[in-house]
Amino acid sequence: MGRGRVELKRIENKINRQVTFAKRRNGLLKKAYELSVLCDAEVALIVFSTRGKLYEFCSPASMTKTLEKYQNSNYSAPETNTISRETLSSQQEYLKLKSRVEALQRSQRNLLGEDLGPLSSKDLDQLERQLDVSLKQIRSTRTQCMLDQLSDLQRKEQMLCEANKSMRRRLEESSIANQQQMWEHNVQAARYARQQVQPLGDGFFHPLDCEPTLQIGYHQEHITVAEVPGTSDRTYMEGWLP
Repeated sequence: MGRGRVELKRIENKINRQVTFAKRRNGLLKKAYELSVLCDAEVALIVFSTRGKLYEFCSPASMTKTLEKYQNSNYSAPETNTISRETLSSQQEYLKLKSRVEALQRSQRNLLGEDLGPLSSKDLDQLERQLDVSLKQIRSTRTQCMLDQLSDLQRKEQMLCEANKSMRRRLEESSIANQQQMWEHNVQAARYARQQVQPLGDGFFHPLDCEPTLQIGYHQEHITVAEVPGTSDRTYMEGWLP
């Protein structure tokens, strides 16, 4: 009676899983040994259990040499191929950049009027047109630069004029304030002088000598009655003129 086919899936029962692991591990190690002996093959087998326990088998060669051989076979060759491809790509890029630099240097010498011998008539015409276009661009840029500078200078001039007006206005206001301050100072000085002079009036000023009565009209010793023809019999009041 033959064995039935076992479904490949994780065994949920822990005890059954451990028993199955031990049986199949021993069978796997036996098959590895048989393969190394029968076929003279270099076999290395490494197994870790669920608990992290190591089980290994290696043919007469050491495990370290087998692993180094495996690493060299699987990683060194691709790295070499990758390096060779990168080197080839870098060389191609270098050649492209070198040819481009040489072309730019040759074009620069042609623009400066050098090495024009190898150029054909068509190349010279193209170079002339290129120079004309470059000259127009240079003139346009120079004109724009001059206009920008002129605009900047005009703006600065306007700012200076406004600053000058402001300073002149402030100077006028300051001058008016100074004049008003001087006038007030003079007024105060005059008031102070009058206040200082008034107490000294009795001792400083002397009254003038004058007659006690006011004489209106004449002094008798200087004025005489005039005789007027035809009016001799008329009586005149002394001291008054007719």
